[in-house]
Amino acid sequence: MQNSTEILFVLQGLNDTKSKKHAYFVVTLLVYLFTILVNLTLITTIFLHRVLHEPMFIFLCNLCANGLLGVSTFYPKILLDLLSDVSVTPYKACLAQMFVIYSYVCCEMTTLSVMAFDRYVAICKPLNYHSIITPRMVVNLVIFTWLSSICESAVVVSLIARLPLCGFKIEKLYCTGWAVVKLSCVDTSINNISGSIFLFIHVAEAVVICFSYVNIVRSSVRSQEERSKFMQTCLPHLISLGSFAIAGVFDLMYARYGSTSRLHALRHFMSLEYLVVPPLLNPLMYGLKLKQIRQRIFAICSRKVDALK
Repeated sequence: MQNSTEILFVLQGLNDTKSKKHAYFVVTLLVYLFTILVNLTLITTIFLHRVLHEPMFIFLCNLCANGLLGVSTFYPKILLDLLSDVSVTPYKACLAQMFVIYSYVCCEMTTLSVMAFDRYVAICKPLNYHSIITPRMVVNLVIFTWLSSICESAVVVSLIARLPLCGFKIEKLYCTGWAVVKLSCVDTSINNISGSIFLFIHVAEAVVICFSYVNIVRSSVRSQEERSKFMQTCLPHLISLGSFAIAGVFDLMYARYGSTSRLHALRHFMSLEYLVVPPLLNPLMYGLKLKQIRQRIFAICSRKVDALK
């Protein structure tokens, strides 16, 4: 057994890309820069225009800020690995990456459930919306999404950090909790129990989302105006939720129960999907679908073009 603080984990997810690593590096860098650009554009647009300082847009801004957190933890490391002969990461750096990525995943799910609740109140209880979703409530919900995610991640990572390890090879592109737990030399029942508890919490969030959208759909079929509101504000949310949840559940189930000798390409794709696609897709979908945001972005771009003339 090796002292865990001296371990250099070997990330084996890029083993099949070495022959084309420079092409992958260019594509990955462009996607990273574009993801930062679209998220910052949407956040800046919402911040600069007071008319957009509404709960729905504030929650969207929070979603984009969380997306920036996730990609800024993942992309720099994988870009460095693409330029290196061997993909390695120190033990403490692995724990830090694990903590931030886990926080991103938890915050994404919690924010999506908060957004579903907001849309449920707006569409199903419009007369009570401003008395329920007050400015103080909005602030409390945003703080809750971050604090709950950070606390959950701290518990998970601290339980992993206590484990002595007998291995150093991780069959992924980045550090994950379950990949490190499987390298442990001792019983990991506490980690399994804590993981099950937190999984139950997120299943409860999924139930809240399902409850919200069942009622939203039932309410939306009553009139053309409600159907239009659903298509504008809720459809992007459902696409984002589906993309994130399907990939996350697949990666979780495959990590725990899947074979290590099959479906490598699909496994790596799905493990990247919930880190790469939502931060890129969310600002594009909401920016193009929501008329208020689209108009403000076009106005800002028009002023920039006029200033250059």
